[in-house]
Amino acid sequence: MFLTGEQQMLRKAVREYVEKEVAPHAAEWDEADICPVECFAEMGQLGVIGVFVPEELGGVGCGYLERAICLEEISRHSAGLGIAVMTHHLGLSAILDSGSEEQKRKYIPQLATGEKICGLSVTEPGGGSDFMGQVSTAERHGNDWLINGRKCFITNSHISDVDIWTVRSGVNEKGRPELTAFIIEKDTPGHKAGRKEKKIGLRGSVTGEIICDNVCLPDSAVLGAVGSGAKIGMSAISEVGRSGMAAICLGIIRGCLEEGIKFANERIIYGKPLAKLQSAQFIIGEVRTAYEAARLMVYHAAELKDRGEPCATEIAMAKLFASEEAVKAAKNVMDLMGAYGCINEYPIGRFLRDALAAIPSGGTSHIHKLVVSGAALKESL
Repeated sequence: MFLTGEQQMLRKAVREYVEKEVAPHAAEWDEADICPVECFAEMGQLGVIGVFVPEELGGVGCGYLERAICLEEISRHSAGLGIAVMTHHLGLSAILDSGSEEQKRKYIPQLATGEKICGLSVTEPGGGSDFMGQVSTAERHGNDWLINGRKCFITNSHISDVDIWTVRSGVNEKGRPELTAFIIEKDTPGHKAGRKEKKIGLRGSVTGEIICDNVCLPDSAVLGAVGSGAKIGMSAISEVGRSGMAAICLGIIRGCLEEGIKFANERIIYGKPLAKLQSAQFIIGEVRTAYEAARLMVYHAAELKDRGEPCATEIAMAKLFASEEAVKAAKNVMDLMGAYGCINEYPIGRFLRDALAAIPSGGTSHIHKLVVSGAALKESL
């Protein structure tokens, strides 16, 4: 796919930063299971954190294709850091798309520069795929709202300064649950991080519980209109979250490809480089093809969003394909490397764990198949 000169320059700048500041520490972050929060401000200066934010709000005024390029480059070495940035974008986009002018002016500039970190708290213990099954509540208390509940599997749970919650606020005229979104600032009384999860992969990020215990919020904390939380949350997840995860998985595939090529050229077996063996060439060819196919799907879906065209189905297809192919790519390269693939001095084991953890992030493969098949069946009518 053709990229403009500006997009190529952005890729080059992000790649240089990642190779200097991320790649040397990726294994350490994975081993220690920590998120390098200091990278947010650094990447903010580079334009990564506010890449799709308008310039008048402190961003660089690019789009979601440029965002995909950035997430791909980060995730070539640290998909964990990639999902931390992606989730920051998830909460940021909800404010950007649905916030009042006052809310945008208050929060977006600091979020766009990475001075503050954002998150989106939707998933509950009852199941992430059952979006409308949320049981956390918002009840009127005089002129304010009381928020109670527990969210789980929340990326940036312990590091976010601004937390977007969706909760039940009543029922609509059809008797169905009504959700409302709220902006909750760090250190608001009653709002706290709970259990920190020990994940198989994506360990350059922090994932855990967030609890609201009688959190009192004014009307000014309502994001969008009362009752619009389902639309806000699902729009952020289906377009911003899933497109971001697709780009992260694209980066994992690229990392696998580069690691496989490097190993095949350097490893000598039977007196010649492994790359001379047809079986090794088959693996490299398969991973390269998966990368190019995923790249076309991810970039195309991002371009549709940038043009304001319907894109939820294309994003779902891109995420489904890229995440499943990332697992295959990592497994194939591990097969190529033999016993070396099981040694943690090489990153391929981390790539496999990251790919496996990426599949349920933003919606499982089964959910994406339902989205894609539903659209296909509807279009055939």
